[in-house]
Amino acid sequence: MQTRMILSRRMLALAGLSATLLPTAARAAWPEAPVKWIVAYAAGGGTDTLARLVAARMAQGLGKPVVIDNRPGAATNIGAEAAARSAPDGYTVLTADNGTLVFNPALFRRLPYDPDKDFRPIGGIARFHLVLAVKKDSTLRDLRGFLTQGKEKSGSIDYASPGIGSPHHLALERLGRSIGAGFNHVPYRGAAPALNDLLAGVVEAAVTDTVAGGEALRSGLVRPLAVFSASRQPGFPDLPTVAEVAGLERFEAYAWQSLMVPRATPDTVAARLGAELSAALADPAVQARFREIGVEPLPASPEQVQAMLVADRAVWVPLIRDLGITLD
Repeated sequence: MQTRMILSRRMLALAGLSATLLPTAARAAWPEAPVKWIVAYAAGGGTDTLARLVAARMAQGLGKPVVIDNRPGAATNIGAEAAARSAPDGYTVLTADNGTLVFNPALFRRLPYDPDKDFRPIGGIARFHLVLAVKKDSTLRDLRGFLTQGKEKSGSIDYASPGIGSPHHLALERLGRSIGAGFNHVPYRGAAPALNDLLAGVVEAAVTDTVAGGEALRSGLVRPLAVFSASRQPGFPDLPTVAEVAGLERFEAYAWQSLMVPRATPDTVAARLGAELSAALADPAVQARFREIGVEPLPASPEQVQAMLVADRAVWVPLIRDLGITLD
């Protein structure tokens, strides 16, 4: 009788142990369903193209589809809110750029999300290189002449950007502030219409990027003056950096993107997503396609993404506030 009782207790204990292990086993099988990737821009643009490229490669490693969900509007706030309010289970991820994470908290008095409390970084995705260009027949031959006119005749040069508070807009405003020059900003609703008006000669200059403006820059339809990157770019080896011409040490500006999930997403799930993202960015086929598109892979760890956020906020938030720019 006593032996039977001991065996019964052991069986109950083993049954209880098995029950506690079931959730762990279930989590180990993640993912068990498709992953939704929210892109806060319209389909067909540069951000959407990159997301679809990386998502397709990640799906191979995850063994489940990664489905793009475009949620454009409100300077990425619509997509960011949808991601922030989603279940923290790893089945919803977000392309979050420096507009979403750095600029918007300074540009809007109220946001439907908190970039720090609502999200955790999975890793970097890509970096867009910004280029200052002038129309083909401009009398401004180089960056030095452009800056000289901006200082001697403040506001005499009209320049286009994809919109108020975009990295393109803020890059030139920061440059002007750094050297005591002024330029007249003409905001557009996106990179394509801004570039179109530069091609048509409606505006003297524009800050574009190597994705939206790559073909026009390479073909001579517009004249590039300088790149805002820290070093010269392989696709434009003769194009100087803003820093080397203006004599501004460590001056650089980019548009960059990262992958985010809701803050409470389990560590194991976040680590799996991070591993598949890293594998995608290391894939030679993905890297080749990135080069064709005109972007640089940004294989940054969560800690590196967080460090980028801290560094960018120290530069751009004071500038936005000094300029008095708001979007609400």
